[in-house]
Amino acid sequence: MNLKAKFIAALVIISACASLARAQAEAPVSERMASTAMTVWKDSMSSDPTRPERWGYERGVLLKGIEAVWLNTGDGRYFSYIQRNTDKFIEDDGTIRTYKQDDYNIDNVLSGRNLLTLYKVTGNEKYRKAAAVLREQLRNHPRTSEGGFWHKKVYPSQMWLDGVYMGEPFYAEYAETFNEPEAFDDIAKQFILMETHARDPKTGLIYHGWDESKQQRWADKTTGRSPNFWGRAMGWYAMALVDTLEHFPADHPKRSELLAILGREAAAIQKFQEPASGLWYQVLDKGGEKGNYLESSAAAMFVYSLAKGVRLGYLPASYMTVAQKGWAGMNKQFVEKAEGGGVNFKGTVSVAGLGGTPYRDGSYAYYLSEKVVTNDAKGVGAFLMAAAEMEAANARTANARGKRVVLDYYFNNEWKKDSAGRPYTWHYKWEEMDNGGFSLFGHVFSNLGARTEALREAPTAQNLKGADVYIIVDPDTPQETEKPNYVEPAHVKAIADWVKSGGVLLLMGNDVGNAEFDHFNTLAKEFGIQFNKDSKNRVQKDNFVEGLIKVPDGNPVFRNARALYLKEISTLALTKPASSILEHNGDHVMAVAKYGRGTVFAVGDPWLYNEYTDGRKLPPEFENYKAMRELAAWLLGQSR
Repeated sequence: MNLKAKFIAALVIISACASLARAQAEAPVSERMASTAMTVWKDSMSSDPTRPERWGYERGVLLKGIEAVWLNTGDGRYFSYIQRNTDKFIEDDGTIRTYKQDDYNIDNVLSGRNLLTLYKVTGNEKYRKAAAVLREQLRNHPRTSEGGFWHKKVYPSQMWLDGVYMGEPFYAEYAETFNEPEAFDDIAKQFILMETHARDPKTGLIYHGWDESKQQRWADKTTGRSPNFWGRAMGWYAMALVDTLEHFPADHPKRSELLAILGREAAAIQKFQEPASGLWYQVLDKGGEKGNYLESSAAAMFVYSLAKGVRLGYLPASYMTVAQKGWAGMNKQFVEKAEGGGVNFKGTVSVAGLGGTPYRDGSYAYYLSEKVVTNDAKGVGAFLMAAAEMEAANARTANARGKRVVLDYYFNNEWKKDSAGRPYTWHYKWEEMDNGGFSLFGHVFSNLGARTEALREAPTAQNLKGADVYIIVDPDTPQETEKPNYVEPAHVKAIADWVKSGGVLLLMGNDVGNAEFDHFNTLAKEFGIQFNKDSKNRVQKDNFVEGLIKVPDGNPVFRNARALYLKEISTLALTKPASSILEHNGDHVMAVAKYGRGTVFAVGDPWLYNEYTDGRKLPPEFENYKAMRELAAWLLGQSR
């Protein structure tokens, strides 16, 4: 290469680096923080290079934060990071390297949540087996006389607020995933016992720990409580509540108690928010005392818990103001620019505990003695979760909040059996995280402030009442289901009447041979739409460019997404009131129909399932995730 060519190549590289830096600097703070995290902990999460990394809770918190960014972006790099940093601990038989069950350390259970995510997405049995190992720990974990989990075997008779987060969200998700309904009484018990024994009725705050034996030097000889209210301990407990409730059965009799506990926790968080900064002190009720300081990880946990609690309807909307004030304070005081366009997260206390060697007495002086650091893994993880919630909340529109998005499970009614032989419904379902699921589509609707529901029965005027968006995807053929539920005239009338009164209907077909057309078309015909019995845009193996459909400027639905991936689609034939909004090679690909006060959107493929939105398969130039967000927002915007 001559000198001129080398000079030009150098300029290209410099320009590319500058463009990347600008893009990172303009990215949401969650992505910039994730970039820093994946650089700081590229190969190991050990803070001490002389000590090998071990299976523990800090990595679990960080990876849950990275997961939150993955779900909000569909960027496969984040999932790869989670998988890579988990795989180095997991053997094919489910053995967890460096983990010892007989330590009975509840901290070690938390990272089981990463295992459950990986199992749900990939179906790899090693993750299920490893998660089962942690579930087995909980079956045998030592307990108080009332059934509360000890924090560790080496801390007998003690329950800590930290431990509720370490154990219960995993326990609840495992029980939901593997059908252990009897576990939820035990899960609720952990929260109830902790609050019963450690809550201060005067302040509403909860003490860091409780010793049933009252033998610890830190324990009050009458109550067994530790002497102070540590900010992050309350943060662990708040996060445990909102994360557990997400998996807790809606009809369980103890659910109302957990919601009441969360309400009391939220009130205490609001009460002790420092007015000027919007933040919280290391020792929550001693803001004016010498040496106390505003601490970042507690703030992140409180902001996350309040914002998520509001989004999922666990808390009144008024708590969003508390979260927003805390979020603004965090960004002002704890977030600083880092090299390469990333950010650092400052002001996190490295650790705090009770007992042990050297002995931690729980005094005010003790909580102020632990060092404060920048880019602590558990602090960064909590910040990422808070950022993901707040960025979604700040993008929310008023006309989307509280709307109901109902997905059909009746016409699309396929079943499988899991590894234990239990039947479960699958294919284009909200709860599915694997390739064929709609979990990301549901996540996008939830982030916009809507509620996702499943309709397992035939649609009627009564069960569609109150729904804002109704989605029907890929009705079954006899090859897919032994006795398919076909669209019948009564269903057509109920759905058409509902649309006419203001409902928004999304019809997603499939290509010929993979969907039932004759009955489905009787519904589509009502709106001037017919799914052609064809299969266009076929893709050979991984030649993804064959599935590219470009969106021209000015599209009424996809304002920014320009490169869509749809393969093997049914094209559309249209008559009034339907009109085409996207064409490809002379065929109608997507259409919209105004019908009475309502709207219908039709496309000949379920193209927004996880395989083509989660970033693990498609090249990054395709914008299905972005298009999914735009379509979800448009559908909610069309509803009455």
